[in-house]
Amino acid sequence: MALPKRRHSHSRTRKRRSHDSLTPASVSSCPKCGEPKLSHRLCGGCGTYKDRTVIKLEEEME
Repeated sequence: MALPKRRHSHSRTRKRRSHDSLTPASVSSCPKCGEPKLSHRLCGGCGTYKDRTVIKLEEEME
């Protein structure tokens, strides 16, 4: 296995690792109920996607 002749400096290592950071998920609000949801996903609060009711969620009884 090949070994490097010289050690890499901190700045060179950090330049290489500059693209390794994670980006936060983009969160939007549901136009029907206003609950935060991931984009291009079903709303967990009201069960709609693109102004259509996909899943009928039962209302919680108190």
